[in-house]
Amino acid sequence: MYELHRTTNVRASGLGKRYGDLWALRDLDLEAESGSVLGLLGHNGAGKTTTIRLLTTLAVPTTGTAQVAGHDVVAEPGKVRSQIGVASQAATVDGLMSGRSNLEMVGRLYHLPPEMARERADELLVRLGLEHAGDNLVKTYSGGMRRRLDLAAAIVASPPVLFLDEPTTGLDPAARRDLWELMRELVGNGATLVLTTQYLEEADALADHVIVLDHGQVAAAGSPPELKRRIGGERLDVVVTDGGDVIRAREALVRFADGPIDVEAGAGRLTMPLVEGVALMEVMRALDAVGVDAHDLSRREATLDDVFLTLTEQPRQEVAA
Repeated sequence: MYELHRTTNVRASGLGKRYGDLWALRDLDLEAESGSVLGLLGHNGAGKTTTIRLLTTLAVPTTGTAQVAGHDVVAEPGKVRSQIGVASQAATVDGLMSGRSNLEMVGRLYHLPPEMARERADELLVRLGLEHAGDNLVKTYSGGMRRRLDLAAAIVASPPVLFLDEPTTGLDPAARRDLWELMRELVGNGATLVLTTQYLEEADALADHVIVLDHGQVAAAGSPPELKRRIGGERLDVVVTDGGDVIRAREALVRFADGPIDVEAGAGRLTMPLVEGVALMEVMRALDAVGVDAHDLSRREATLDDVFLTLTEQPRQEVAA
């Protein structure tokens, strides 16, 4: 069976960016191979977009080095740009041109022959559900339609490396699913994707390797299964009938917790890492003993949401009135 030859298409060592006295990013090391997805996770301001800007030559690093598609981002920015596609958080398509014209223009900027640029534009308009609006001015598009067109522009020349900064923000679930399918196809054909996202299930479904950023520094790195194992096993979710009972529920269940308990007082909900071997019947008895009625009680495996919350913030706690 034919096996895809993998090369390291994105590499950074000690990468950092400082604005005045503020470090937006410090000491970032990363590698991403062909045919793989690297996910960058973190709160707003964690350093995700700064990383993308450095790797796409839109900013110059203060420290460290980076190579994309074999080219240094500082010494060879033009060669880097010829090998990448970028979809930033804000759509960059021209509102005074049609969707089709936007894609054909991008294709020509990548030196595609006119006929190939037209064919590629038609193909992507259909693939991203925009064929009905391809000849309309982009200024008439909805936000989600603009987002899809911007993504099409990033891949019109089939570059070997794609940087997608929160690519599915503003898309409905069906459009997001379609985009996931397209990204899997691109990776299957050997592309390297560097993806930032606020949707943890997106990184869980797509990323081969994840870097969690917090305040400009790496909080953790590894594959999604590795990160889940690192923070422990099962989680317990409890939703109480009366939201005012959530603190009493927390006090009753603290002995079953294998780490900090995350409390969402407004939702009457708490989530906690569960000590190994605890039965749900024990949890129910503990709640019943303090007169707390649980509307929902479930145990599950840890998710990337749990990884994210555990590594990047203190658990939410009820604040007394």
